[in-house]
Amino acid sequence: MEKNVKKTAGMVAEKESNSKPARLGEEALKEAIPYIRKPFYIVSKNGRYAEAYAPACPLENLGDPDFCQDHSIRYPYYAGSMAQGISSAEIVEKMAEAGMLGFFGAAGLPLKTIEAAIERLSQNLGNKPFGFNLIHSPNEPKLEAATADLYIRKGIRLIEASAYLEINLPLVRYRVHGIHSDPSGKIITPNRIIAKVSRVEVATKFFSPPPENLLQELLKSGEISEEQASLAQKIPMAQDITAEADSGGHTDNRPALALIPSMLALCDRMQSKYNYSQKLRVGAAGGIATPASAAAAFSMGAAYIVTGSVNQACVESGTSDAVREVLAQTEQADMVMAPAADMFEMGVKVQVLKRGTMFPMRAAKLYELYNSYAKIEDIPASQRSMLEKNFFRAGVDEIWEQTRKYFEERDNTQIASAEKNPKHKMALIFRWYLGQTAHWAISGDPARKIDCQIWCGPAMGAFNEWVKGTGLEKASNRKVVSVALNILHGAAVMMRLSALRSQGVNLVSELSPRPIDESSLKDYLK
Repeated sequence: MEKNVKKTAGMVAEKESNSKPARLGEEALKEAIPYIRKPFYIVSKNGRYAEAYAPACPLENLGDPDFCQDHSIRYPYYAGSMAQGISSAEIVEKMAEAGMLGFFGAAGLPLKTIEAAIERLSQNLGNKPFGFNLIHSPNEPKLEAATADLYIRKGIRLIEASAYLEINLPLVRYRVHGIHSDPSGKIITPNRIIAKVSRVEVATKFFSPPPENLLQELLKSGEISEEQASLAQKIPMAQDITAEADSGGHTDNRPALALIPSMLALCDRMQSKYNYSQKLRVGAAGGIATPASAAAAFSMGAAYIVTGSVNQACVESGTSDAVREVLAQTEQADMVMAPAADMFEMGVKVQVLKRGTMFPMRAAKLYELYNSYAKIEDIPASQRSMLEKNFFRAGVDEIWEQTRKYFEERDNTQIASAEKNPKHKMALIFRWYLGQTAHWAISGDPARKIDCQIWCGPAMGAFNEWVKGTGLEKASNRKVVSVALNILHGAAVMMRLSALRSQGVNLVSELSPRPIDESSLKDYLK
């Protein structure tokens, strides 16, 4: 780098500060690069012509400015929802205060807990933007519908819809609630959906208007008017779609480099087909954990980026200190797919951490037994004894009683179904274990350490590699806003370096961004 600077650059001069003397050499370049709001030239020694130009790259300009404007945020970044309140109210508050979005992880929580979070965030954040998660729950459709109705009743204007394969009635009811036109004829949609998807065919459904048959159902029930049904045919189910690549939890393990361009191409086709007044957009999630991954997503055309796994390792997350410490030691190869609790019978899997836990192996064993037997009484005595001793640490009958009491409060139709169908009863008993493993991780139960289910993607390992040897290496130092701003600032630096390379400046890896302490970071962002 030093040889190259002396040969082709010689001097670095700030465009905005002509009164300042130009500074020489590699150190001047290193000093100028992080000040992302200040453009500069690299010029020859005699100063007669510019060899290269590094434009300003403020964080606000990294994605689509319309996304930020529409959602009333400063930076094109949000903390995605992680179930069971791992994406906590505190994370949502910190993100909102810093000019970014945060989504509360409502999946798997009882309605009263979700309602308490709504009340807290509404009171503490006022008009600052925030959102809640709505996850598709094929085994608990009543709970899914009740959650959507709660959001409507409490005035939650933004949700992140996840794990959907089809558009259903609760989603449409939420989306079209309160739809109207203003005096100029502009369609106003108070409720917005950001859909997190990994398949083009699913994204197509979200970029399309609400299904006609579901609108008719709402019309017949009196929930919408003829005029509202007509207006709904002119809007997309979701204006924003997050292309979810290889990530923690529910994932199709899609490669981002292939997925994002496909989603962007679809976005253009659907905009052309329907000619919406609302601009369709695509964001990126899955694997976003470093400046390089963030810069790559923005360079491909992502309107915004979303993080998940890295937020779980931050001090504000709704998990235990024990989990945060394990996550801080995670490497990229420490992930595995395991049966999902919420879609167990369907064979759906989630990506989890395999380091330090036997959960993935035990969950796979439960699914094997479920597929092999019609009812729990058919399981051989030796296998059943193993389940009771190692998995449940209680008798099967005791676990069923616990399960029965749980569903009496949550969804009593599950009990009736189990009494008619022994295989469904076996599934509910197995789902007891799968569900508890997540709770044991969140509570940090030391007696259940080897059973902990920790949702995590390879992004966690990439982040740990990037922060090694810096203040963010320790889990206790990781704060969600500091992590977010470091990723964004680093992405801006990466894009400035890329601009210089495209002009023939040969750069060395030492210029690649490293995590910066908060005080210095604020200085660079001015």
